[in-house]
Amino acid sequence: MKGVSMAYQPPQAVLEKYADVLVNFALGHGKGIKKGDVVRVSAKECAKPLYAEVCRAVWRAGGNVISAYQPDNDSAINITKSFFDIATDEQLDYFAQSYWRSQVDEADHWLAILGEADPRALEGADPKKIMRSGLKMQKVWEWRSEKENRNAFSWTLGLYGTPAMAKEAGLDLEEYWQQITNACYLDMDDPLAKWRETTDQIQELAAKMTALPIDKLHVTGEDAGLWITLGEKRAWRGGSGANIPSFEIFTSPDWRGTNGWIRFNQPLYRYGNLVEGIRLEFKDGLVTKASATKNEAVLTEMVAAPNA
Repeated sequence: MKGVSMAYQPPQAVLEKYADVLVNFALGHGKGIKKGDVVRVSAKECAKPLYAEVCRAVWRAGGNVISAYQPDNDSAINITKSFFDIATDEQLDYFAQSYWRSQVDEADHWLAILGEADPRALEGADPKKIMRSGLKMQKVWEWRSEKENRNAFSWTLGLYGTPAMAKEAGLDLEEYWQQITNACYLDMDDPLAKWRETTDQIQELAAKMTALPIDKLHVTGEDAGLWITLGEKRAWRGGSGANIPSFEIFTSPDWRGTNGWIRFNQPLYRYGNLVEGIRLEFKDGLVTKASATKNEAVLTEMVAAPNA
């Protein structure tokens, strides 16, 4: 694995363009924010440079910021793991309903900057506790979805590369940031114009996919033998601004028509753990068998969660 450059910092111009894309393109479903809009901005300490530029971009656009700035979890101080080591059932189930309800009600947009000082910060934590604590946040996602369905809310995610994240990818930090820069069009003079062009192409392709008379999809290969039923009311979507970068065209199938198996050759980072070698088997839409070569206990708890 290549060494990690601790001294590298992404150029200021890249950070400014990234913030511009996130605030003035990605939010608002590809239209950006409006004057007076309220944006909840979340980030960890390690992503402070991009967090600062995002806040400035919101203010320049006439918007207002609700800050959700959080400490890092690292080998010296790991607050999140300490919670799971200490928490009782009552503490795991505690949900600050008024606080979270007000966050959703007050904000027009949520913008999350994903960056971790230690991507494996929760290794060793009880996966049952992690899943139990996470379930209470389902209500927040329901509130957000309801507001988004009224066209009164949008969200987006961006990535901030850290030395630990680069190391996981087998790159040094400068190489890792070059991947982000290229994928987000931040090496171009006008990234917003390129994103609008890309979105138009995605929407055109999604419309063509929706028009195709497809009943089922059959995924075959060395790592899959899977049938997926699309359903009568299928529709393909993409290019809405949620997630930067994102080039996906996706649909939500009729889950009841999923049968077969699939194996993943890429790891899953979830709940502060790295899960590798995932294999799932389905019958009539339900997972009948789930295995992993690393952190299988985390995967088991994820699959066992209600409405997983």
